[in-house]
Amino acid sequence: MALKLHYFPLSGHAHRVQLFLSLLGVEAEIETVDLPQRAHKAPEFLKLNPFGQVPVLEDDGVVISDSNAILVYLARKHGRAEWLPEDPAGQARVQQWLSVAAGQLAFGPAAARRAVVFGAKLDCEEAIARAHALFALMETELASGAWLAAQRPTIADVAMYSYVVSAPEGNVDLGGYPNISAWLARIEALDGFVPFQQTAVGLRAAS
Repeated sequence: MALKLHYFPLSGHAHRVQLFLSLLGVEAEIETVDLPQRAHKAPEFLKLNPFGQVPVLEDDGVVISDSNAILVYLARKHGRAEWLPEDPAGQARVQQWLSVAAGQLAFGPAAARRAVVFGAKLDCEEAIARAHALFALMETELASGAWLAAQRPTIADVAMYSYVVSAPEGNVDLGGYPNISAWLARIEALDGFVPFQQTAVGLRAAS
């Protein structure tokens, strides 16, 4: 199979690509990278991604190593404009949320989860506060529409999903965000949805 995804099951970045492949109905070979054994820092892997991070997508000689870039690539390659609009305004709305996924999401709920699940040394209180600031904004946005960037799901929703749904693993409570909870449920109801592997830590340890 020409298409290969280098993946780690507890990586939300890797999951967003796995999820989008499944939503598209595109088959790919999934190769798990053993992060605990630092396989992502091995010379062979660094040839694919010098940053030493998952996911990496190989497609018949094309190598892409950023999760959001992979989402864009897959949407464009497969001609799925419903997931990535072709009009300038639609593209800009999606790009805005891809930037949020790489910024506020990464430094908020994703960072808080990384501290608990992987033992990362960071300011957990600051990460949790950033998460709630982001979720308050998302809650307001989702009060006026079912999806983040359009009248239907786009790669913006895919990019945001994994680290929002797993926020409780970083001790970020989603209980006060009914619009976000409804949005998560809408994503989970899509044909081809695949769940993000859960870890019984943080707020999920007691659930």
